[in-house]
Amino acid sequence: MKGSTMDAREQRGLIIAATCRLHRNDDGTWLVPSQTNTHVVAYTVNLEKKTCTCLDHTDGGFTCKHFYAVSIVHTRDVLPDGTVIETKEVTFTERKVYKQDWPAYNLAQATEKRRVQILLRDLCRNLPDRERADGKRGPKPHTVRDAVFAMAFKVYCGLSARRFSTDLIEAHEKGYVTRAIHGSKVPAFFEDPYYAPVLKALIGYSASPLRSVETDFAIDSSGFGSNKYESYYDHKYGITRKKCTWVKTHIACGVKTNIVTAVRILDKDAGDCPQFVPLVKETKERFEIGEVSADKAYASLENFETVAEFGGQAFIAFKSNHTGGVGGHFEKAFHYFQFNKEEYMAKYHKRPNVESTFSAVKRKFGHDVRSKTPPAMVNEVLCKFLCHNLTCLIQEEETLGIVPVFWKNEEQPQAGCSDDPAILPMVRSQ
Repeated sequence: MKGSTMDAREQRGLIIAATCRLHRNDDGTWLVPSQTNTHVVAYTVNLEKKTCTCLDHTDGGFTCKHFYAVSIVHTRDVLPDGTVIETKEVTFTERKVYKQDWPAYNLAQATEKRRVQILLRDLCRNLPDRERADGKRGPKPHTVRDAVFAMAFKVYCGLSARRFSTDLIEAHEKGYVTRAIHGSKVPAFFEDPYYAPVLKALIGYSASPLRSVETDFAIDSSGFGSNKYESYYDHKYGITRKKCTWVKTHIACGVKTNIVTAVRILDKDAGDCPQFVPLVKETKERFEIGEVSADKAYASLENFETVAEFGGQAFIAFKSNHTGGVGGHFEKAFHYFQFNKEEYMAKYHKRPNVESTFSAVKRKFGHDVRSKTPPAMVNEVLCKFLCHNLTCLIQEEETLGIVPVFWKNEEQPQAGCSDDPAILPMVRSQ
């Protein structure tokens, strides 16, 4: 066959040889699958006799495309001595095994409850007290640091308010809280929206001891269910249904230690993409940004540009209809993905670590929230992530030898970010 003089049948035979699997029989004939006739499974081709069972050869007498296909495969797969080279497709799955430092893991787990209380006390000790309204009478309210400690420790223990009273009594005896607090008082702390920005700030600050370890981050969202249901009208079937009320949470976390660096809780119908920039900005306050991974819901020019502005690179999945036409770092990342897909996807696949983080939080501290009002539900979810960060610090303290120290030589760290409804300055440690 000459490349310049190849007729239509030769071209179609070349395509069959390249895309189909031809079977060689023991008698030397070949079976070629039919491309158009659904009633025929395969045609038989005899190279020595130059025959084929297709109608193009038997009725028309032409050298058919099936014969050309067999000729190509025979030349390619049969050695001069008649030996047939059989090609089989084999898929190998590489199994990666990550070694666990079991002595360090066991020690961290065995001492976790005691060490969580110590870290939580140290983290809350510089929270300022709230100012009472002028002329307000009554008992002196509990301090903010005691309230935050009680909320977070209750979520860690996973007990009801009454059963949690014993743990609070022991915490007071050990000096972790300044006053004795009855367990029935803790739900009132959750109901107060004042604590939401405080808890958000403590989550970000509790991650700061790992700033030297984490430079790559992943972003995603997930929901926490509740025991509340809301009614809605199903227009398709003309009936009223009920669905569970849930808290949608957006987070950024490190891909090495799964520490949560930023949290945003908005309306359950809030879109994912607009939360990317605030999460990256909050993470940037305490961490250097290297890589940021996210799924295709976060693919936008603004998100790519924001990460690049902070000196990092975003690895976000692209939708099927995306092009690089918008320009900027979106275009650069798109062409990087098109021309070096394997390397791009290897970096993008750090993203599942954020799903592992959500899974860990839900398995340790519950998939649902017990609170019933929106402010309490938000505070309870924030406490879950604060407790998760403390457990991560304990694990890394044993594994990496990092000692978490809070409020050392810091000038007025902030209790919230610029978009919080309330920003509470934390006083410097004396």
